[in-house]
Amino acid sequence: MAVLKQNEDFDADSIHEQIIGIASDMVMHDSGFHLHTTKAQLLYAPSGCMTVTTSDRQLILPPFRMLWIPANELHRVNFRNIVAYRSIYFDDSYSGKYMKSGLKVLHVNPLLKEIIERICFWEWSDLGQDQTNLLKVFWDELSKAPEEKLELKMPVDRRFMKISEEWTLRKSIPPMLKDLAERTGAVEKTISRIFKKETGLSYQEWRQQWRLQRSIELLVEGNSIGEVSHILDFSSDSAFIEFFKKYTGSTPLQYLMRHE
Repeated sequence: MAVLKQNEDFDADSIHEQIIGIASDMVMHDSGFHLHTTKAQLLYAPSGCMTVTTSDRQLILPPFRMLWIPANELHRVNFRNIVAYRSIYFDDSYSGKYMKSGLKVLHVNPLLKEIIERICFWEWSDLGQDQTNLLKVFWDELSKAPEEKLELKMPVDRRFMKISEEWTLRKSIPPMLKDLAERTGAVEKTISRIFKKETGLSYQEWRQQWRLQRSIELLVEGNSIGEVSHILDFSSDSAFIEFFKKYTGSTPLQYLMRHE
């Protein structure tokens, strides 16, 4: 077990235990891009919301989602508000028996939530019969956890990669297409062509998906519908609700209640 303090360094690869659980309450955290060469990682927050960026995508982790990160997967974790950070590292040779390779966002059910919490607070070397039995349940539940597909492909073109990183870290809203064209000096058709090629979405569609991810983050952090509507520059609360329902199939309150 390791309870980390804010900004305390931790190198999972330097620890030889098969399973390492850590816990911390953090705020305004940015891990920077990094990878783990010998460890797979399960990342989860029972309260708060994390943004994870990989080499080509952005993922949002509210309390009903967890992220499986294979060894050698480049990633960056950041958040601005208080997050109950939970992370479990597994020797790659051990976890490979249970999890197929690849980055996965998975749904967290109440049982998995409790098991993750237990693992993050037990002694690393204390793997007795009770821990072994619990791990059997853990891997069984993990194998059946539904995969979540809400992710945002990030542009890799040098003209847009840097400013899209600023939108992620500073949580500033991506501008309208004409404003982005003025800032970058690229014509609107060129921007749309590049985004379509690199993300599968036109810039306007990509911007809407960014707003959807950010709206989930803001709602989980406790902001009201009116506050989210204002922050994300919707014309009215009802316009935001209709937007949210279009992409998720439910209103913001229904969405949160369903996952709770």
